[in-house]
Amino acid sequence: MAPKIPTVFFKNGSPIPALGLGTWNSPPGQVTQAVKDAIDVGYRHIDCAHVYENEHEVGAGIAAKVAQGNVKREDLFITSKLWNTYHRPDLVMGALQATLRNLNLKYLDLYLIHWPVAYREGDELFPLRPDGKRVHFSDVDYIDTWPAMERLVEAGLVRNIGLSNFNVQQVQRVLDVARIPPATNQIECHPYLHQASLTEFCKRHDVTITAYSPLGSPARPWVKQDDPVLLEDAVVQRLAQKHSKTPAQILIRYQNQLGHVVIPKSVSRQRIASNADVFGFELDAADLQQLAGLERNGRICPESFSFGHPHHPFEAEFRKGRR
Repeated sequence: MAPKIPTVFFKNGSPIPALGLGTWNSPPGQVTQAVKDAIDVGYRHIDCAHVYENEHEVGAGIAAKVAQGNVKREDLFITSKLWNTYHRPDLVMGALQATLRNLNLKYLDLYLIHWPVAYREGDELFPLRPDGKRVHFSDVDYIDTWPAMERLVEAGLVRNIGLSNFNVQQVQRVLDVARIPPATNQIECHPYLHQASLTEFCKRHDVTITAYSPLGSPARPWVKQDDPVLLEDAVVQRLAQKHSKTPAQILIRYQNQLGHVVIPKSVSRQRIASNADVFGFELDAADLQQLAGLERNGRICPESFSFGHPHHPFEAEFRKGRR
């Protein structure tokens, strides 16, 4: 049994468990069991998205545990995300309802705009152009999507709303129009990519950071043979030995000590349990400094399909890197 997972509070007072189970890139046929295992070992926070195409499996895992009496729905914190093809305000409610049907739930604890980029409307997740490399864009602006997100809260279908993969300027634009400010910005965050100015900006505005790919996403589909492997980094390995922990536990603990909610992904029961066993030790100031020193702006989720989109959140940094 994993130790009790602490709680973080959004600006509005809503609690969110500081650790959750990520479900991106989890192989089909394994997610239901992973969710059941996670709930068994003490997780109460599950992170999903329409684009992962496995929400029905997540829902089956949740339903099984609720039916067994292991957990009540209100004990769980379930997140999902509005996909890029549903940014048009009149499509937002339908997109949420499809997610609720797949998850077999009546409400979500958190619903995020998955990316600031809008794609051509329709059910095709990646409506590709003839070159097969980029998607057809939509000209919907995410600040017009935001009021439709707020209406989901008012309808009682969603408890909290937030953003994912938004840069500083984009978070500010939402804050400027929001009646209900975003509770969180879910971003890629690990020692090779700290996004320090973005995390500082969000904290200043009481927007909680949720860190995805905290382990460097070693199983990402586009990984190249010569890409650095964060879990094998000498500093991470050394700290793991020092604290008698796994490299993954060091990296998860690091995010928590930075004040972030963290959502590592695994479908192995052993690793799911191990990933939650991170609250019984402390990284000291020297440890934190060493991990901070690993920064290399090593973004692993650049969303290159959307390069050229006026709202692409990272394209400027890639252009700068190419100069």
